[in-house]
Amino acid sequence: MNETILKIVRESIAVKERFFNENSEKVAEAARTIADAFSKGRKLLLFGNGGSSSDASHIAAEFINRFKRERPGLPAIALNTDMAVLTSIANDYDFSDIFARQVKSIADTGDVVIAISTSGGSKNVLKAVDAAKKKKLTVIAFTGAKGIKFAEKSTIAFIVPSEDAARIQETHITIGHVICELVETILFEFPAKKTKQAVSAAKS
Repeated sequence: MNETILKIVRESIAVKERFFNENSEKVAEAARTIADAFSKGRKLLLFGNGGSSSDASHIAAEFINRFKRERPGLPAIALNTDMAVLTSIANDYDFSDIFARQVKSIADTGDVVIAISTSGGSKNVLKAVDAAKKKKLTVIAFTGAKGIKFAEKSTIAFIVPSEDAARIQETHITIGHVICELVETILFEFPAKKTKQAVSAAKS
């Protein structure tokens, strides 16, 4: 049993190491993009299904509350959390519309989207990305090795080099945590003037 546990952990570490070795600058780019949007009073929208919906909610919570430092809350919304909204759209229209309709309703120019699909084939995620692109939003895709077509729809794509859903999701939440820490650093650790502007924008 112990060897099985260690094998799983080693596999997880190996996938993460390969991903970050190949994509660290892209992760930094995503963090700068999100920080810039927050500094301009824009918001972050996140969504996904199943475990990816939990990741979307988790990352949103880190921004709204705090990650590692005391600071104003940052406007992030997970679109998979409101049961009344989700079930009414699924019932009146179609389950594939549950995120797209929300993007159409609440996204504003300058907002950023994090769309999460482990397989890259989730119809409701893909439809929402199309809606975001029509509104000219920045789309950051989190996916796995099979999500090439999904990645091609995005502005910034994180393709985890694995087809194992567990390893992909473990890497996704690590990416989310890295981005949260970088955004906090960009907005609240740099020179006082810039920090003051960022705090003011976040509060407005």
